[in-house]
Amino acid sequence: MRGAPDSLPSGTVTFVFTDIAGSTAMLQRLGDMRYGRALDDHRRLLRAAVAEENGREVDTQGDALFVAFPRAKDALRAVAAAQRAIFRHPWPEGAPLLVRMGVHTDEPSGVDGRYVGMGVHRAARICSAAHGGQTLLSQSTKALVEDDLPEGVTIRDLGPHRLKDLRRPEPIFQLVIEGLPADFPPLRTLSILPNNLPVQLTSFVGRLREMGEVKRLLGEARLLTITGSAGVGKTRLAIQVGADLLEQFPGGTWLVELASLSDPALVPRTVAAALGLREEPGRAMEGTLSDHLRDRRSLLILDNCEHLITSCAQLAETLLRGCVRLCILATSRESLGIQGETTLNLRPLSLPEARTVPVSTTLQESEAVRLFVDRAVASHPGFALTERNAAVVAQVVTELDGTPLCIELAAARVKMLTVEQIGRRLDDRFRLLTGGGRTTVPRHQTLRAALDWSYDLLSNNEQVLLRRLAAFNGGFPLDGAETVCASEAIEWMEVLDLLAHLVDKSLVMVEEREDEARYRLLESVRQYAGQRLTEAGEEEAILRRHRDWCLTFAEAADPELRGLNQRAWLQRLEAEHDNLRAALDWSNRNDDGEATLRLAGALGWFWYVRGYPSEGRRWLEHALSRHGDGSGRVRAKALNRAGLLAWYQGVAGRARTLLEEGLALSREAGERWEVAFALTILGALAYQPGADFAGARKWLEESLTVFRALGDRWGMAFALLVLGRVVLRQGNFPEATTLLEESLGLYRVLGDRLGEAWSVQGLGLAARNRGDLAQALRLYEDSLDLFRELGERAHVAVSLNSLGILARYLGDYDRAAPLHEEALSLFQELHDTAGVGLALNGLGLAALGRGDDRRAAELCQESPIVRQGLGDRRGIAETLEALAAIVARRQNFGRAAHLLGAAEALRETLGAPLPPSDRPEYERVLGAVRSAFDPKAFAEAWSEGRAFSLEEAIGLASQDR
Repeated sequence: MRGAPDSLPSGTVTFVFTDIAGSTAMLQRLGDMRYGRALDDHRRLLRAAVAEENGREVDTQGDALFVAFPRAKDALRAVAAAQRAIFRHPWPEGAPLLVRMGVHTDEPSGVDGRYVGMGVHRAARICSAAHGGQTLLSQSTKALVEDDLPEGVTIRDLGPHRLKDLRRPEPIFQLVIEGLPADFPPLRTLSILPNNLPVQLTSFVGRLREMGEVKRLLGEARLLTITGSAGVGKTRLAIQVGADLLEQFPGGTWLVELASLSDPALVPRTVAAALGLREEPGRAMEGTLSDHLRDRRSLLILDNCEHLITSCAQLAETLLRGCVRLCILATSRESLGIQGETTLNLRPLSLPEARTVPVSTTLQESEAVRLFVDRAVASHPGFALTERNAAVVAQVVTELDGTPLCIELAAARVKMLTVEQIGRRLDDRFRLLTGGGRTTVPRHQTLRAALDWSYDLLSNNEQVLLRRLAAFNGGFPLDGAETVCASEAIEWMEVLDLLAHLVDKSLVMVEEREDEARYRLLESVRQYAGQRLTEAGEEEAILRRHRDWCLTFAEAADPELRGLNQRAWLQRLEAEHDNLRAALDWSNRNDDGEATLRLAGALGWFWYVRGYPSEGRRWLEHALSRHGDGSGRVRAKALNRAGLLAWYQGVAGRARTLLEEGLALSREAGERWEVAFALTILGALAYQPGADFAGARKWLEESLTVFRALGDRWGMAFALLVLGRVVLRQGNFPEATTLLEESLGLYRVLGDRLGEAWSVQGLGLAARNRGDLAQALRLYEDSLDLFRELGERAHVAVSLNSLGILARYLGDYDRAAPLHEEALSLFQELHDTAGVGLALNGLGLAALGRGDDRRAAELCQESPIVRQGLGDRRGIAETLEALAAIVARRQNFGRAAHLLGAAEALRETLGAPLPPSDRPEYERVLGAVRSAFDPKAFAEAWSEGRAFSLEEAIGLASQDR
C-alpha cells in the first residue's frame, strides 16, 4: 500500500522506479483477464521484495511502481530479489514478463507528503532508459553501494547518457545479477537515437492528457499542428513528445527553430541546417530535403511557424507529398491551412476548481498549481505550499489563466516577494491594462499583462538593458550585449550584473557552450522588448549599433578563418548567423550601401566554407545591384566573393562575369590582395569543367606572383593548392607534388587545418598517380582524419572514395567496396552529383574485382551519364576505361576496343594523360583486347573508337550489357 506522508523516508533517500516493458503487447496477447492476473502477480512479487528491505511505496500508476528506501544498499537488495523472483515466476504462455527498473539516490524536498525536485525526475528517466529485465543505477547510488554489493551482484559502467529533461549527460550503470540476462541493446536515451533535441533545463510538469492526444494524432496523421496563444507551452510540449517518440522515428527527430527567422525564403535552408544538409549547386533546397527524407521514417518539429506561415505551409506540403514516411509536428498560433493537416488547440494548464478547499492534496491536482510550486522551489528552495499560502497560489495561477510562461515569471519572484505580494501586483496590473473585465480579454493580452508586470518590477537600468537586447536575433554573447547596449543610461561595466539579474528573473535564457555562455530572449519576450524599444525612441540608434557590432565582428572574423583559430571563428560566425542576417536586412532597408557591401563581403568566405552559397550570393548580388555608392575597394571585395560563391554553385558564366569585374575594380583601386584572390578563383574556374589548363596556369601563376610580392602566406598557400591541382590534372606529378608540399608547409605554419587537409588530400592523389601506394594510403588517411575533425562531410566522402580506389589498386576489393559505399551514401546525402559519379565508378570496379561482372556493368553504366551532366570529360574517360575492362572479360573485344579508343582520344583532347598508377591495369586490359584481333583489325576498331563523338562514346557506354 502507499506510504502515509509521515512514513516516507527523509534526508538521503534512494528512489526506485519500475514498469513493465511491452505491457500493451502483453495485454493484447493475454486478454484483459489473464493480463490482470499477471499484473497482480507482478505487483505481489515486487511488493514482497520491497517490504523485505523496508522500502516505502510512494505511488502506483498502471503497471508502474515508485518506491523509496532510507538506505541505498537496501534498495539494491530489493531490486535484485525482485528481478530474480520475476524471472523465475511461471508466467502465462511461458512468455516472461520483463520489468525495467531505475535507481537513484538524492536528498529530495517534500511538499505535503510528496517528493518534489529533480531527484524524482532523474530516477524516473533512468528507469525509462532501461530495457525489460534491466536495472540501471545513477552515479550517486553506485558510489554508495559499490563497496558493499549483495552476493551475486556486480555493476557495469554504461558511460554517460543524455536523459530527457535532464541538463547534462548522466553516468549510467547496470546492475548485473548472477543467473539473469546481462546483455541488452543500447539504452533508450537521447545519446543513442538520432536527434537534435535540446537539453531541457527545467522539469516537464503536467500535460499528460495532451501528450497522449498528440501521440495518438501523430499515429493517425502525418501533419499535426499544435496551435494556441503565446506562452501556452506549444514548443515545450512538442519537444517533450518528440523525445518520448524517438524510438518510433529511426530516421531521426529534428527540431527546426524558426522564431528568430524573418525571411520566408530561408525556411528550407533552416530545415536543411537542422538536418546537417548542404545546398546542391544549381538545385532548389526543397528537392534536396525531399531526396534526403524520402525513405526515412523521420519526425520534423517546425517550431514557431506563425510569422512564416505561407512558406512553412508550402514546404510542409512539398515534403509530405514526396516523403511518404515523414511526419511533421508544427507549432503555430494558427494552422498551416493545407490538405491533410490535423490541428490540436493547446489550452492553458488546468486550474483549481472554484469550490475546492485550497489544501495541499486537492490543490496539487491542478497542473497550474503544480507548475507554480515546481518553479518556485527551483527559484527559492525554501518555498513550500502551505495552508496559509494555498488560497493565494490558487488566485495567482487563476489570474494568469493557467498560461505557463506567465506562471513561470510569477514563480521566479518568490525569492523577492511573498505570494501575497505577487497576487496583489498581478491584480493591479491586469486591471490597469484591461480596464477591468479580465474574463473577456483574449489570452495573448494575458501574456502582455504578465510581461508588463515583469518589466515594471525591473530597475530602470534593467528595463533599458532588456529593451535594447531586443536588437539581437537568435541569441547573443556577453561582449555583444556590452557593445550594443552600453551607452548613456548604462555603463559598459554594468552590463554583466544587469544581465545576471535578467537571467535570475527568467527574462533571459542561458545556453551553455564549449567556450562561453550564450544568452537569448524567449521570442515573446523579445517582441515585447522590441515594442518597448520603439516606445522609448531608441530603435534606430540601437539597431544601428547592432549593425555596427555585426560589421566589426564579421570583419574581425574574416581573416581569422584563414589561420590558427579557424574552427573557433567558424563556430562563432555560425552562432551569430541570425544576427548577421538581421544586420544585413536593416542596413539594406536603411540604404546604407557602404556598410551593407562591407558586411556581405566580410561574410563571403564564411558562406563559401560553410556551404551557404545561395544565401550568400543573394545577399551579395542584392547589395551590389542596389548600392552603387560603395567605394571601389569595398565593391571589388563584394564582387570577388559573389564570384567565389557562383563558382561554388557551378554557375560558370556568372562567376566569370563577377570575377572579371571584381578583378578590374581591384586593379583600379590598387587592392593587390583582392587582385590575387580574383585571379586564383578565375584560375580554378578555367580548368573546371572545360579543362583550359593553359588559361588556368596563366591566372594562377599571376596570382601567386602577387601573393609572393605581398608576403601573404595564406594567399600563396591557396594559389599553390589550386595550381598544384591543375598541374596534377595535366599529369606532371613531380611538379604537382612540389607545389602541393609548399602549400602544405604554409598552411601548417598558419595553423589553417582546412587548408592543410586540402593539401594533404592533393598530395595523396599525386602519390597515387605516380604509383607510390603506401605513401598515398598514409596521406589519404591523414586527410580523412583532418576532415572528420573539422566536420567537413563533403571532403570526408572524397577521402573515403580515394581510399577505396587505393584498396582496389592493392587488390583488396572486399575493403574497397564498403569504402566506396560509405562515400556514395555521403555524396547522395550532400547531393554531390560529381561525387556520386566517382563513387559509382569505384563500386563498379570493386564489383569487377570480386568477379561480379553484371553488378560492375550496372554501376559503371550509371557513371558517364552523371558525369556528362557536369561536363566532367576526364571522369567520362575514366568510366570508358572501366567499362572496357568489364566487356573485355566478357569476351566482347570489339566494344572494348571502341571504348579504349574513345577514352584515349578524349584524354588527348583534354591534355590529361593516364596516371602511372592506372597504367598496369590499363595495359593488362589493352593487351587482352589487342591479342583478340589481328593487327589490322585491332587498328581499325581502335580508330573507329577514337572517331566517336562524346555523345556516341557515352551512348556506347550506356548500351545494355
